[in-house]
Amino acid sequence: QVPLVESGGGLVQPGGSLRLSCVASGNIRNFNSMGWHRQAPGKQRELVAQITSSGSANYTDSVKGRFTISRDNAKNTVYLQMNSLKPEDTAVYYCFAGIVASLPPRRYDYWGQGTQVTVSS
Repeated sequence: QVPLVESGGGLVQPGGSLRLSCVASGNIRNFNSMGWHRQAPGKQRELVAQITSSGSANYTDSVKGRFTISRDNAKNTVYLQMNSLKPEDTAVYYCFAGIVASLPPRRYDYWGQGTQVTVSS
């Protein structure tokens, strides 16, 4: 499996911003679907955001208008810009990559190691 390396998590106050990065060891043009799931302690993992190779994006309702996903093919990197963060956004965020382009995702081929996002005053 191709490694997906995540970074950008940390501690931020409510209303603050973070930018997550997910760097693939290979050309992300090979992946028609990339994005993030998140999992809070004791909760099920949920889809946060997804972007296809054509640039179409999909977001869970709770982050619409606050989060923006983008991809830079030259850098083999997908970004998740998170603004107006809320305590409810606290979770471990896991990057994913898949071959199939569909909204919502129907296939997950690779996963990152996870990065912790904590929103607290």
